[in-house]
Amino acid sequence: MSHARGDKAGYLQPAFLICAGVLALVGGGMSLAGRRLGLYLEKKPLPLKRSLDLLDEAALAPYRVVAKQTIDNAEVLDSLGTNDYIQWVLEDPARGIDSAVRRVMLFVTYYEQPDRVPHVPEECYAGGGYQRQGTEDVRLQVGQGQRMREIPGRYLAFEASGTTVSLDARRFGVLYLFRVNGEYAGNRDRARMALNRNILSQHAYFCKVELVFNQTHGTATKAEAVAAGERLLAVVLPLLERDHWPDGAPAQIKDTSRQKKDSTQ
Repeated sequence: MSHARGDKAGYLQPAFLICAGVLALVGGGMSLAGRRLGLYLEKKPLPLKRSLDLLDEAALAPYRVVAKQTIDNAEVLDSLGTNDYIQWVLEDPARGIDSAVRRVMLFVTYYEQPDRVPHVPEECYAGGGYQRQGTEDVRLQVGQGQRMREIPGRYLAFEASGTTVSLDARRFGVLYLFRVNGEYAGNRDRARMALNRNILSQHAYFCKVELVFNQTHGTATKAEAVAAGERLLAVVLPLLERDHWPDGAPAQIKDTSRQKKDSTQ
């Protein structure tokens, strides 16, 4: 009891009260200064323009959608951190029937709540019993001619462990990248940096685009997976940019939100 009274009395000491008051003033001052400077340290969710489920299948040509998978396990879905996702298996008829990249899983996850830590396949597949055999940052050449863009991404190689129960116990590759507030990031650290420097917008979002080459019996090399990924991304990314992701860079998102507010007054 004496210790409890002593602790309580300590909180009432002048030095403690002065420190608490200074911290409160500093915190309030930073918040006020941030608002006056147009800085937004706390972000509001930014929903998709259009659900990922409504991705235009016809516009994916020459690719064909051969399967649409869903996550039925509640724990897995909770660990994913979002309900805004698609897992579509696409087929490229231009590839030979025995090609290891004829089919690919397109896995897109969107996070309108920007405070979450991005979910990455490094952790996902390791949790599923697969061993990572290689990791490499890549520069993807997406598009053709004057529309060619260099986009950062990451390539991973996985192989089933001896204890993994799977009919597809083999090596396969994964390519992924992030879209963060109108720009691309090639890994989780870069995505976090893009989120953290987005201080001029009220809103923030990020989206992961993942290509998994585990839909055939063959094993694609890294060069094959990257080339196939670049070909598919040249079709998918413009559709996502045009029809689904919020428009513009962070400053443009901020300006748009203000214009909408002004128009309603």
